Amino acid sequence: MAPQFYEAKRPRWYDLCKWRLIPWAGSITAVIAIAVVIAVPVIVARHKSNANADADADRYPNYTKLNYSINETYSTASFFDNFNYRTGDDPSNGHVHYVDLEYAVAYNLTPTLVDSVMVKVDTSIGPSSSPDASTGRFSVRLESKTQYNQGLFVFDIKHTPYGCATWPALWLADPYTWPAHGEIDVMETMNHAAPSKPNPGNLMTLHTDASCSMDVKRNMTGSTSEMFGSGTPATDCDVSPGTNNNAGCGVTGGPTTYGGEFNAAGGGIMAVEWRSEGIRIWQFGRAAIPADIGAGKPDPSIWPPPLADFPNTNCDIGGHFKNASIVANIDLCGDAIPESVWAASGCPTSCVGSHKCVGGWTKNNCTDFVSNNPQAFTNAYWEFGEFKVYQSS
Repeated sequence: MAPQFYEAKRPRWYDLCKWRLIPWAGSITAVIAIAVVIAVPVIVARHKSNANADADADRYPNYTKLNYSINETYSTASFFDNFNYRTGDDPSNGHVHYVDLEYAVAYNLTPTLVDSVMVKVDTSIGPSSSPDASTGRFSVRLESKTQYNQGLFVFDIKHTPYGCATWPALWLADPYTWPAHGEIDVMETMNHAAPSKPNPGNLMTLHTDASCSMDVKRNMTGSTSEMFGSGTPATDCDVSPGTNNNAGCGVTGGPTTYGGEFNAAGGGIMAVEWRSEGIRIWQFGRAAIPADIGAGKPDPSIWPPPLADFPNTNCDIGGHFKNASIVANIDLCGDAIPESVWAASGCPTSCVGSHKCVGGWTKNNCTDFVSNNPQAFTNAYWEFGEFKVYQSS
């Protein structure tokens, strides 16, 4: 019991009222000294933390000049020889049948013109045709035979596909190792047609697996896209389930960068620089193509800021992007155009009253429109000039 009594009667070090004057004074001095010793590192640490946060916010890769030389030219005369035709159903659940070279020629879906080529959607098969298009409309998906790891890609685009139900894209990806090898969408839009609705313009997006984000400092003229109109910026490139529903990290370019306005101005050049420091995408209108591109000696270091900038700050570009083919296709309906998107688009809603939707496994207004309206796809075609691929030395 004695120890308990002793402990109870002994003044505690923190109970200043029970200390005699001299110990009390000494202790308070000690307490103040301890407080100072503790407080100073905390303040210093806080300053360091703020400095680190500022440094992180200012981090940006050094896009030093690279000297590029031509590696491959996709000339219009032999353009389609450089591609494989992917056939069968669409992996994104589109209401299309991708056809081979023989069918593409028979239905005039890949004609070669004097100085350009076209990639088209069928406009001949209607509801009275046999067979009809109730299981999907004929379209084309091209995948380059050559696969690339970095480079400067210069695409001459004369016409972009648009219209209700269309989901066209020009992109770089390894189609058979996705998303582990990444995806770079150079030109893309969904369901753009109705004159009463604002033209969202071109959408440029990266899709990856985990650990790639773009909520960092960027230098570009485009605007960060939203996740399916939610108001939330699409800065996480990860397409894993539960992340952002495969929205990727996107940038929009505005009304003149895709569709009717872009086409009416003669199209232009899309240039993609893919390097370890990041991925940058430029668009140059037909009347504003830099002289160095025309001369075959492109130099991104003297170009204005890109339309889209995807720096390597929080994304290992070399680890996420590899073995990419050039892919060009025109999908119809599919995962990007559910009924909610269709309803807000201004496109026809036909499945009312006695008219029952037709088309594919999931019958809806989009598949019904595609199946029954071949004339609606007269603007649903790509027209390309030459593609050129440069590598740095």
